[in-house]
Amino acid sequence: MRCDFNSLVIFSVVLRIVLIIYGEWQDTHMEVRYTDVDYLVFSDASSLMASGLSPYKRSTYRYSPLLAFLLLPNSFIHRSWGKLLFSASDILVGLFIRNILKLRGVPENLCLISMGAWLFNPFTFTIGTRGNCEPIVCAIVLWIIICIMNGKVLQAAFWYGLVVHFRIYPIIYALPLVLVLNPRNIQAGSKPFLQTWGATQQKSSQGSNCKGGSFLFDSLLRLRNLLTRERILFGLLSALVFFFWTWLFFYLYQWEFLNEALLYHLTRTDPRHNFSIYFYHIYLHHEREFSILEKLVSFLPQLTVQLVLIFRYAQDLPFCLFVQTVAFVAFNKVVTAQYFVWFFCLLPLLLPWSNMNLRWEGLSCILIWMGTQLHWLMWGYMLEFKGKNVFVQLWVAGLLFLAANTWVLIKIMCRHKFSPIFIASQKTSVKSARKLQ
Repeated sequence: MRCDFNSLVIFSVVLRIVLIIYGEWQDTHMEVRYTDVDYLVFSDASSLMASGLSPYKRSTYRYSPLLAFLLLPNSFIHRSWGKLLFSASDILVGLFIRNILKLRGVPENLCLISMGAWLFNPFTFTIGTRGNCEPIVCAIVLWIIICIMNGKVLQAAFWYGLVVHFRIYPIIYALPLVLVLNPRNIQAGSKPFLQTWGATQQKSSQGSNCKGGSFLFDSLLRLRNLLTRERILFGLLSALVFFFWTWLFFYLYQWEFLNEALLYHLTRTDPRHNFSIYFYHIYLHHEREFSILEKLVSFLPQLTVQLVLIFRYAQDLPFCLFVQTVAFVAFNKVVTAQYFVWFFCLLPLLLPWSNMNLRWEGLSCILIWMGTQLHWLMWGYMLEFKGKNVFVQLWVAGLLFLAANTWVLIKIMCRHKFSPIFIASQKTSVKSARKLQ
């Protein structure tokens, strides 16, 4: 049965409203709550803000005051306001996915399939209805991509500065966002030319991610033209927006805000069990200060992988952000299930450019990723609910999950058709080539 755009959106909205209503019923009548515990933290912090107090009076609230401000209607409209807001952002992500793909000339049927991969992913449609704020971040990240594709550098810079303040992890996107603002692609006063899906299909043999093509030329050009007008404006404005909000809330809430909302996430070493391969070491030694060498050992693999992926894929921006995010989450010192939504919102943007056989390779990737995750959850259950001493088994399960993430990421990279989002201006390319000669 063929499903059109309107039907897809209406069904998505109805599904989320039903889940929010059901969540209220489950919270009232059942021992296990549907609502995410983080939502209770957000709501309490917002209630404190509504009373004129600091949201950081609520222990474990470690987010920007902007989040508590957005949830103020929880106190005078309904306690589910935040869930509606997060679910609306969830729907917005689906609309932005379609928008990005339409800008790149992807046929409508593929746009709807990719859009549905987000809207009907069980993980993503429950996360907003349970009260997790990540859909807001995902929506802003996709909007930044749309702004850049339309040549609206200042808009992209404003939203990038805001989203990094709101949730610190998008700081990893700074370098690829700057690199993609190539003078051959983005020129003041003119709309950039986008690489279309049809053109990529016609030259798929040239688009293999294993072949660099003009990679050396691009690298030399990037270094020579690193400080361009667009890049400087993007960097200055995004930094200005970030520091404005940081200064404003530091003025209002002092060091309490800085420690909880920013510094905590940069120095976080959570001794509780999580998917990270580092958790067991942190658990055993969390009562003492970690040495610089220990911090460096855990940070270097993450940094190395990030730099390799950025310089290889920056011009294919959606794909670059996806592989970056998967690698960042997989190698992070703390990994929780809510982090997976960070790359789930980018995955649908890659589907039209993938050569992967969904019946065999795609299914095997899903089964291996889910299987190793369920294997970890089994040991997590034994530890958390049965009180068994299975820390070593849980750590080994984390190693297997890292291996699964790495294997799936490599499969996706090998089956992806490298497709820069912009077509370089011929005039600019000739001019740049002459300069290099």
